[in-house]
Amino acid sequence: MKQIFNELNRNLSVNINGKLVHRDQAGISPFDSAVQGGDAVWEGLRLYHGRIFRLTEHLDRLRGSALALAFTDIPSHDRIVSELKRTLAANDMRDEVHVRLTLTRGSKITSGMDPRLNQAGPTLIILAEHKPPVYAKSGLTLITSTIRRFPPDCLDPKIHHANLIQSILAKLQANAAGADDAVMLDLRGFIAETNATHLFIVHGEKVMTPTTAACPEGITRAVVLELCQRHHIPCEVRDLSLTEAYRADEVFCTGTMGELAAVTKIDGRTIGTGQPGLMTRRLSEYFADLTASEGVMVA
Repeated sequence: MKQIFNELNRNLSVNINGKLVHRDQAGISPFDSAVQGGDAVWEGLRLYHGRIFRLTEHLDRLRGSALALAFTDIPSHDRIVSELKRTLAANDMRDEVHVRLTLTRGSKITSGMDPRLNQAGPTLIILAEHKPPVYAKSGLTLITSTIRRFPPDCLDPKIHHANLIQSILAKLQANAAGADDAVMLDLRGFIAETNATHLFIVHGEKVMTPTTAACPEGITRAVVLELCQRHHIPCEVRDLSLTEAYRADEVFCTGTMGELAAVTKIDGRTIGTGQPGLMTRRLSEYFADLTASEGVMVA
């Protein structure tokens, strides 16, 4: 899975602290915390027919992450929604759009790690792109990375921060192996997630997913668990090992950028029949029904 340039995005307007500028003129200060130390939080949003799906949940997570990092002057939900609307209108966007929403601690008076050096900020960046779901529905190939996810006593994954070096290192390993993405384990050897998505395993009629001890609280992950409950599909949240994934009937991953996507091979082992399974297709249809009818109107 490799994303390519979309010609529709050539003349995007990017929103930085309320100022709309052409993508080629967009920039932030070299003293900004995102540049200095990856000191920022972020969310990925998806626009469906003028509505952003689960927008409030995403903004709640953004604010919660910023509070955990002791950001000051965090913009209100209303202000962010207002700037989202301006950005989407400037780009004439209504559907098949992914939005990268980033909030940094702001700019420092001099380079350094100490947050007391931040005397301007925060910096709000809204990058909206024409981007359909990025994962092929025919099935993904994964390998297991040697890079482990941190537990809460090292770096709490409930902070949705912008320092993605762990994920990038795992993605490098996937690229080198010719795989789409990489499974990442926690320090105990249980599955955490992939470098970019949450994972679900299907055995028979039961759907299972790892706990959030070593992965973020995924919005799409939560939706899938809700769908299981709503449609009386047995589901379980617990520690899962690689062996359970290898012998699963189905595996699929979830995320805002790619929605639900089947996994058909892990570490050279074919999962189930090697094709997207019935449960994956069923839940994908339920998810599509939700995104077609729910969301906050912004465009």
